[in-house]
Amino acid sequence: MTPDTSNSLHLLVVDDDLRIRNMLARYFENEGYRVSCAGDGRDMRLSMKQTDFDAILLDLSLPGGQDGLDLAREIRMQSDVPIMMLTGRDDVVDRIVGLEIGADDYIAKPFHLREVHARLKSILRRRSVVSSAPVEPQQEQTVCFDGWTLNITRRVLQDPDGQTVELTTGEFDMLAVFVTHAGRVLTREQLMDLTRGRQLEAFDRAVDAQIVRLRRKIEADAKRPQLVKSVRGVGYVFTGTVSRT
Repeated sequence: MTPDTSNSLHLLVVDDDLRIRNMLARYFENEGYRVSCAGDGRDMRLSMKQTDFDAILLDLSLPGGQDGLDLAREIRMQSDVPIMMLTGRDDVVDRIVGLEIGADDYIAKPFHLREVHARLKSILRRRSVVSSAPVEPQQEQTVCFDGWTLNITRRVLQDPDGQTVELTTGEFDMLAVFVTHAGRVLTREQLMDLTRGRQLEAFDRAVDAQIVRLRRKIEADAKRPQLVKSVRGVGYVFTGTVSRT
């Protein structure tokens, strides 16, 4: 077994292909993870009722009337657990939809196990940095904009009425980047790099989809955004009035 702090992390592999489930389970167990497997949505729900997982590797094509996109949407309604979509179809539309509903990453089959692991570690690293950092009142970073309050340290967003607004990991990271770079035009590549913590492929529409989802939650009218504005041919700019407390 490879020495690794990942031995405390528990993964759920959801795939109807027994060969792929076993392959992923063996590989990640050898890397020090705990791994549970599910062959369909029903088994996935049962597993999630019994265990809190650190990440889910979710196949796109599944039996039982619900595919991976349906299940990812269902997961996001109750949990912010990182989701990596696995699929045999390298379809741009499927990828956009997967990212739009809250998947953290998307990789097409056939994949290299080391690449899957590298991407998973990047997702988990971001979560680990937040959860392991000591939180002291004097160290908390809180930013206000147009009546909204964003506690970057605790990863909590409150609307002008003081109500907490739930954000996925990707949505929060995107908003945090915008408020800390307010007034600065950011390209899609810069947004990818700043929110993912690593250089991804130049997949512009992934950023666009994430911003569409974020606008639905923070804009009075998502079709006429006043906070996150598009800059034609360049990228996006956050135009809210930001103050730190």
